[in-house]
Amino acid sequence: MSSLNDRFPRVVRQLRQSRGWSQERLAEKADLNRSYVGEIERGIAIPSLVTADKLARALEINLSALVASCEHA
Repeated sequence: MSSLNDRFPRVVRQLRQSRGWSQERLAEKADLNRSYVGEIERGIAIPSLVTADKLARALEINLSALVASCEHA
């Protein structure tokens, strides 16, 4: 079983790509740096809850739905 640190980056990338967005677009919508979004998606950076919430809001889902998606990834 993979850890949340492995699944979260995959889920964020899948959600972003399913919307046809670039990392730059997601970063802009979440008010984050594009390179930081890339680090999150590669599993290099582990976002805080505040940052995870920014990503969820940018992806137009609840933070709880984002976390739940990680449980099934």
